[in-house]
Amino acid sequence: MRLHRNLVFAVIDALNMIFNEGEYADKVIEKVLRYDKRWGARDRGFIAETTYDIVRWKRLYTEIAEAHEPYTRPHLFRLFTVWCVLRGIRIPDWKQLEDTPERRIKGRFDELSKIRKFRESIPDWMDELGEKSLGDKRWTKEIAALNQQADVILRTNILKIQKEQLQAFLAKDEIETETLEGYPDALRLKERKNVFTTEAFKDGLFEVQDASSQLVAPFLEVKPGQRVIDACAGAGGKTLHLASQMENKGQLIALDIYESKLKKLKIRARRNGIHNFETRAIDSTKVIKKLHGSADRLLLDAPCSGLGVLRRNPDSKWKLEPEFIDRIMGVQQDILQNYSKMLKKGGQLVYATCSILPQENTEQVKKFLASEAGQEFEFVKEKNVYASESGFDGFYMALLKKNN
Repeated sequence: MRLHRNLVFAVIDALNMIFNEGEYADKVIEKVLRYDKRWGARDRGFIAETTYDIVRWKRLYTEIAEAHEPYTRPHLFRLFTVWCVLRGIRIPDWKQLEDTPERRIKGRFDELSKIRKFRESIPDWMDELGEKSLGDKRWTKEIAALNQQADVILRTNILKIQKEQLQAFLAKDEIETETLEGYPDALRLKERKNVFTTEAFKDGLFEVQDASSQLVAPFLEVKPGQRVIDACAGAGGKTLHLASQMENKGQLIALDIYESKLKKLKIRARRNGIHNFETRAIDSTKVIKKLHGSADRLLLDAPCSGLGVLRRNPDSKWKLEPEFIDRIMGVQQDILQNYSKMLKKGGQLVYATCSILPQENTEQVKKFLASEAGQEFEFVKEKNVYASESGFDGFYMALLKKNN
């Protein structure tokens, strides 16, 4: 691989914004890719993937490079040289990259790779929490899997097209895909490509959604004609999936505390051809009270630590703090206690997170069922999805039924 100065400098700029200015990696990549309109797909791919790679292995690389916060530009170039050496990429004769100690980098890598928190590049507290929560064996496997680059997975919008037709449609744009056993609407890209510029995307024939996330809507067992509430809809990936499973029949209500996310969902819903749904911002407790006892099905895709989706959000390893997990567990229980009141007798709810921690998952459900608000509910089933077993994101979902 031949390195180009302008692309490498773009990576250094991106790392500076992420590490020193605290910006989110996905937003930074969007910003940096606008630097030069002449960059082709390969150039843009190099910038995005190299940046994400160095973010993913930040702790390991900083330890090898002996670079510390706040990172100066020479420090960031040192991280880049570590990335090059460990990938066998020839380092060009630039003054920013001179005197690279290749042998020392490789030796230090071998040494640090024997220690899990360095090998998997995670903070001490996260390593301790993962081992305590999941056990040494499960955590070791899981964090290794969560450090792999995520596949690009599409979910077919079956309101508009069947999966096989979508495959053929994308193949015309030289986007090759394969089906995934056990995921009826999913297609995996054989090679990473920008699918958002395709006519198929603009026409709402698919959404980008991880395979594990695609398991949540079917777990709720919705039927056409029901009243379904997605109470923590966000930008609405699962809302859209529920709508397609409802065949556009019945009533689908998307709730969220952020009006801005619901606005984005409306745009996505229009593109998807969905017309059985409405959005309501939770700007007071009245919004929930008005819906008490009205839903046949209720999805509580609760805010969480996001430890199951580190593959696609590697910078969250450095943004997440242990205090946040304690705080978000309080929010999760509040959601179960208060939002569950929207369900009719005989109705079903799914509590879901993109976390792998039992204290955010099974233990929250048990706590709810043991509470006064949970007395009317019975546990039906649960599913723990581990990246080390599925190859996709870590997820949790539990199905509860409200007694008649």
